[in-house]
Amino acid sequence: MSSPEGLRVAATAPHPSRRRAQAPVVAVVSLGGGVGATARYAASLWWPTPPGGFPWTTLGINVVGCAVIGVFMVVITEIRTAHPLVRPFFGTGVLGGFTTFSTYAVDIQKLIDGGRPGTGLAYLAATLLAALTAVWLAAGTTRRVLKARRR
Repeated sequence: MSSPEGLRVAATAPHPSRRRAQAPVVAVVSLGGGVGATARYAASLWWPTPPGGFPWTTLGINVVGCAVIGVFMVVITEIRTAHPLVRPFFGTGVLGGFTTFSTYAVDIQKLIDGGRPGTGLAYLAATLLAALTAVWLAAGTTRRVLKARRR
């Protein structure tokens, strides 16, 4: 059964000027992601997790990354206006490439599959709690420090 000619919708490609406008954003996110992922990989080489061991490196990376995003967001949203490409480069690219919640999920699965479900669940909860606490503390501390400097 075919639809009447009047009901067909022509497929349209995104307007070329919109694609061109997004190209710098895509480029800086890609560059930042490479920087962040390289830093994460370096951290895993410096502080490797032994097979079956607790993934301290991944926990540390995620907590540090969340603390940095707390500072970064206060600075660029409350203190100073940043160039439009700073947030996608650093916030999405660098910190998105550095933090590794996909590895976090794999680590949990490995711990559970390795017969350590209690450790896996503790790691799941500890990472969430530590990451959220890091953002909250870093943002609050940044606000207090910047407020004190203005006096």
